[in-house]
Amino acid sequence: LAESISDSLPNVRAVIDGEICSLDRRGRPQFKNLMFHRGNPPCFFAFDLLWNVGKDYRRDALVDRKQELRRLLARSPAISPLKYTEYIDGHGAALFQRVCELDLEGVVAKQKFGPYVTEREQSTWFKILNRRYSQKDGREELFERERHSEPVAGWHSCVVACEEFA
Repeated sequence: LAESISDSLPNVRAVIDGEICSLDRRGRPQFKNLMFHRGNPPCFFAFDLLWNVGKDYRRDALVDRKQELRRLLARSPAISPLKYTEYIDGHGAALFQRVCELDLEGVVAKQKFGPYVTEREQSTWFKILNRRYSQKDGREELFERERHSEPVAGWHSCVVACEEFA
């Protein structure tokens, strides 16, 4: 996958935050396919740009980082394992409900004007997990951590990462 991503953006030296995923025929993530190397080839859903061409973007607002990421990924071919992850500004509760209906893992809500923060106590994002997610078998510890199981206060100032859902 790393080689395919590199081929998609030749001569680019960047640090991109994202998630490796294996999609089924309907375009839905299948964790077990990824773990056991079966199904469609994996892809990388890029959702944040941290560094590119000597510039550190981590202190910039999320909306600005997303704009730069979109610009960077526009240079990759249409058929590529590298996918830009869209976001929804507001409407987090409705998106989370749809995520649960589609049996997806959850959503991530980030402060749209927040910097990229890695320290948990200063975090500017929430991971809200679907507790009824059918693929959590073997990954229960992820769902048992102190996370939010429903939309939380403060979503009005967040954007929610998403992909197009059927």
